[in-house]
Amino acid sequence: MTAVHKLLLSGKKRELDMTQGSIIGNLMKFALPLLVGNLFQQLYNMVDTWVIGQTGENGAYAAVGSVGPIINILIGFFSGLATGAGVIISQHFGAKDRDGVRRAVHTSMAMTLVMGVLFTIIGVTMAPLMLKLMLRDTSSEIFPFAKQYLTIYFSGVMGLMLYNMGAGILRAVGDSQRPLFFLIVSAVTNTLLDLLFVLAFDWGAAGVAWATIIAQWLSALLTLFVLIRSDSWVQLKPRELRCDREMLKRIIAIGIPSALQMALTAFANVFVQSYIGSVNGDQAVNLGGWTTYSKVDAFIFLPVQSLAMATTAFVGQNLGIGDVKRAKTGTLIAWAMSTLTSLLIIITVMIFARPLASLFNPNDGVVDAAVRLLHLLTPFYICCSVNQILSASLRGAGNTRAPMIIMLSTFIGVRQIYLYVMSTFISNELLPVGFGYPVGWMTCAAAMLIYYLRFDFSKVKVAARNIRINESGADRSEDSQLSDK
Repeated sequence: MTAVHKLLLSGKKRELDMTQGSIIGNLMKFALPLLVGNLFQQLYNMVDTWVIGQTGENGAYAAVGSVGPIINILIGFFSGLATGAGVIISQHFGAKDRDGVRRAVHTSMAMTLVMGVLFTIIGVTMAPLMLKLMLRDTSSEIFPFAKQYLTIYFSGVMGLMLYNMGAGILRAVGDSQRPLFFLIVSAVTNTLLDLLFVLAFDWGAAGVAWATIIAQWLSALLTLFVLIRSDSWVQLKPRELRCDREMLKRIIAIGIPSALQMALTAFANVFVQSYIGSVNGDQAVNLGGWTTYSKVDAFIFLPVQSLAMATTAFVGQNLGIGDVKRAKTGTLIAWAMSTLTSLLIIITVMIFARPLASLFNPNDGVVDAAVRLLHLLTPFYICCSVNQILSASLRGAGNTRAPMIIMLSTFIGVRQIYLYVMSTFISNELLPVGFGYPVGWMTCAAAMLIYYLRFDFSKVKVAARNIRINESGADRSEDSQLSDK
């Protein structure tokens, strides 16, 4: 059996039971493949903007880099539901409930197929309207490039959704290695197609969009192949694809708060982009600088993001067997690891801000704007370690409502008030307006810490025990509701 064949088909050996063994070891074993995978994800996103940046078309560069919030309205909503599915699967896996895992997997994938069709229609239809809200001026040089990119992107969005759900299923049982392999394949494919479609064929923003959706579909097909051919608990059998009513209710109950939080935050970020695009100065340069800052920002955030996903799986599995102490200890260790790693990255970015910014777009104005943003905003990423790790722990416990309320209140409420007051009454310049991001991070971290310290995990411990299944395989799904209080 070849190495690739073993990687694709040996499912049982790749599941990670995080209810026993070293906490640091488990978190590292789970998070490192995620970190590398997310790194490749960002690298091929970076290639998209880098390739466009080399064409000298600032409008196309700003367009490709600034449409993220619009994409994330739909994808963020779906990712929230996928979080709910992952929590349910990890808890049943931790409780050694094989039938529960099976029903959750098939319900999740059936839901993905239905939502994929809906999101394709909604995305293609609503993209022009969202662009008008974000750019305000449809005669802008950015608008036609952005509209073209989004139309193509949403036409193929089903591939991204299938990959995200499939990878989430594998990660819920501790397998973060194969999703990494699929991301690497996807990243290499995307890079080669970017170079071909943009630099060789001169397709511009459309070429970047086509390269992206082809690469995403490739990763989706690989993930589906693994799930269908797997010998593990998460094996996907197409003939069993259906929505189990009770399982779907539980997935939605846990997933909807996260879905609303991610979608509404992304929607609010459309308005953040509109504020950035309206500050004094050249719109293409300002949005180009923000695009470059955002790309570097994504790399800074990777350790926090990877450890947060590991924390959700870790807490879910350990509460599945009622081990509250281990779940809380793992959360504390994950936060410490995230903070130390982020500090090292923050210092590096502060020192090398200009060469990093120059990698994406050589335009002096764009680079200057990006460097100013990096120097101002980067130190505040330390707050993200608090709000992301603690919210991930709460989600692992099935409590997605509180993180939703806290994040919506701070990332939308506090941030939008700040942006309006700052841009209208104080200073409509790039840096003061851009500081709206740290304002949201700081208030969110404070609120999340207060709530987490008061949250009673012992109630989750009692509820989680009811997920277990007896030797006869009796269905206990109706007894497994988790407390949100």
